[in-house]
Amino acid sequence: MSPRLAILAVATLCALSACSSPTATAQAGAVLKIKDPGNAGPLAYAKKNGILEKRLAQVGAKVEWGGTYASFTATVDAVRSGSVNVLEGAISPALGYLANGRDIKIFSITDRVVDPAAPKTDGLVVPADSPVKDVKELVGKRIAVNKGGRGEYLLLLALERAGVRPDQVTRVYLNPDQAASAFATGKVDAWWAIVRAYPEAVAKGARVLVHSNDLPDQDLSIQAARVELLEKHPEAVRVYLDVLRELTAQAKTEPDAFQNVFLAQGPTALSGARLKEELDKSRYALPPRPATAADLTYVKDVAGVFHRYGVLPASVNPSDVIFDLRASS
Repeated sequence: MSPRLAILAVATLCALSACSSPTATAQAGAVLKIKDPGNAGPLAYAKKNGILEKRLAQVGAKVEWGGTYASFTATVDAVRSGSVNVLEGAISPALGYLANGRDIKIFSITDRVVDPAAPKTDGLVVPADSPVKDVKELVGKRIAVNKGGRGEYLLLLALERAGVRPDQVTRVYLNPDQAASAFATGKVDAWWAIVRAYPEAVAKGARVLVHSNDLPDQDLSIQAARVELLEKHPEAVRVYLDVLRELTAQAKTEPDAFQNVFLAQGPTALSGARLKEELDKSRYALPPRPATAADLTYVKDVAGVFHRYGVLPASVNPSDVIFDLRASS
């Protein structure tokens, strides 16, 4: 065979055997389906600049941006239908989901910010003119929380610390938008506001009784994904986590670039004190890290609170909750 024919033969064999890197071949066809990130944060920045698209393409994967959901709990139907397969939230709502299914696992944990100078991110709030001054005075009151989520977990911890039995208050299960409306119209007496709902409530005059920082809070922020994505395409999920870690670190030093990412005006744009608070949060934010078996301690603690007060209809085996991306390398 002539040298020219030999070269052509090798090229043909390469094409027939997908002569690409083993990683790219293994990840071919992986699609990360993520909810719309809105107008702020690392994922919004990544979407605007096509960062995930470029990085995932290197391992033969891609990203699809989906709909808008107010919380982890609100995303549940999208996860079950398969239109979302990677999502963020906290351990508590993940446990609520896993009590009825085993198709997601936590692959990343974000440690709690303990710097006292960092802005608060949640709180049990009452109206400014409420006579309630502490948690003990909530007996007989109606309190809005997200069912089986972080709000309910923190409320149970606060009641426990104050010596108030959960059955001495009425927990009203509402999503963040519904809770904001119920709180504003006096349909509930208190509300455990979390994420963006909290600073908005405080900005409108709500008074805070207690923060999660005041409690033995073990309900850490998490990233979770559907099991088939984690098992078949771990490298694609690692790329996603790497991008998230890098952009979270970048936002600490360049926070302005991560706010009002798409729109500088309108209902999703921030200004004034609210913008300053979000910029401060970025400066103190910790990057997510891969979850490990050691994180089962946090899972057991949160599950213990929910089991103690009958929130979960079935027990969850903590070892079924964590997916170690490092072990799948």
